[in-house]
Amino acid sequence: MTAAATVMDGLPEPARGRAMGVIILGLTLAVLDTSIVNLALPDIARELHMNAAQSVWVVNAYQLAILVSLLPLAAIGERIGYRRVYRAGMLLFALTSIAAMLAPDKTALIGARALQGLGAAGVMAVNSALVRLIYPASRLGRGMALNSLVVATAAMAGPTVAAVILSVASWPWLFALNLPLGLLAWYRAAQVLPRNPPSATPASHFSVLDVLLNGGMFTLMFLGSSELTQQGGSMHANPLLGWGLLAAGLAVGTVHVRRQWHRAVPLLPVDLLRIPIFALSMGSSIGAFCAQMLSFLALPFLLLQVHGQSHMQAGLLITAWPLATACVAPIAGRLIGRYHDGLLGGLGMLVFAGGLLALSFMPLHATSGDIAWRMALAGGGFALFQSPNNHTIVSSAPLHRSGGASGMLGTARLTGQTLGAVVLAALFTLHPGHDGGAESLALLVAAGCAILAGVCSSLRARPTHG
Repeated sequence: MTAAATVMDGLPEPARGRAMGVIILGLTLAVLDTSIVNLALPDIARELHMNAAQSVWVVNAYQLAILVSLLPLAAIGERIGYRRVYRAGMLLFALTSIAAMLAPDKTALIGARALQGLGAAGVMAVNSALVRLIYPASRLGRGMALNSLVVATAAMAGPTVAAVILSVASWPWLFALNLPLGLLAWYRAAQVLPRNPPSATPASHFSVLDVLLNGGMFTLMFLGSSELTQQGGSMHANPLLGWGLLAAGLAVGTVHVRRQWHRAVPLLPVDLLRIPIFALSMGSSIGAFCAQMLSFLALPFLLLQVHGQSHMQAGLLITAWPLATACVAPIAGRLIGRYHDGLLGGLGMLVFAGGLLALSFMPLHATSGDIAWRMALAGGGFALFQSPNNHTIVSSAPLHRSGGASGMLGTARLTGQTLGAVVLAALFTLHPGHDGGAESLALLVAAGCAILAGVCSSLRARPTHG
């Protein structure tokens, strides 16, 4: 079967392997660039005459562009083909990497990073939809587990790759590999990725206003969350502004949802949320990523300021989390189909919550081994949840709505992470000073979120939800 052929139940080998090779390459580049510049922010700020707050926008511009673009690009993928959106995103990502590399000032760099994020969104928005077309239904769980493995590995590798490059070259070279590898993915995608199957359902229609409301909703929430999370370390943070931006985002979101509610194929996939198992899976995902973000933000404070770890020691200890995720994800993929996704996800969140509780009640003079096994328990539990949950989200949507389901995967992740950042900001406001109280409470709240996510996941195993 060639890429031009209609895909009804996946691609045969070796076409499947070639197609997944392109998916893995594109996803690795997109995820890697989320964190690869973090280590270089001080150098970038110094060379381009930026203050600390401005330098953070080298990262924020990329993330915000992804957030506001995921659902519109997923909807476009359902209309013109996932492969076209993937290739356009990959080409834009590769070319704007050169613009970032050659940026003469801060405005040009931040603008290039925003365009990079738009390109990365094209890859991420249709990624899971393409995996659904590449794998037969009986093996889709393994494809989703491979996706989870790639994301975990790329996220873990970002700081390491950056350290290697910065040891021999300056920060612009962080973007250098994106051009040849991105162009390779763009070229090969035309040869090996499948086309969308024909659909009897009318193509989705959305107006410019829908796109603006979608962008406004996520932008306001992102900005509000960013403002609130600066409270712990910035004298210039304005909590009232942060909460005001969040309130404005909710108001815009209310208008957006009301416009989408009765549409057959809406830009914001509220039609998929009417499917009980899909809605439970989305609730599980938001709760899990809220817990994850709460933990990721609180743990550096806990390790550095309470346990007296150095930055190097803290970084190595936290690495145990994504390393365990990368190890458990393939195992989770093999369990999909043998056991109900809801039960696997519920068990994963139970293990995840156990790891978070263990971190919260960790003794003050815990050894590195004591800290590492707690990190690994949390990371392994999260991996046992993520692959089955992603599998349910993608497979429970009608085939012609795979794009909407794929976009919702990324949206649930970013929504949960934003919620986690807001909750941590509120906890730091209630418990100022990093004496361990707010951090330990944050881990307890994160464990509670994980338990709620596990309950939502387990409810999917009831006979009424298939």
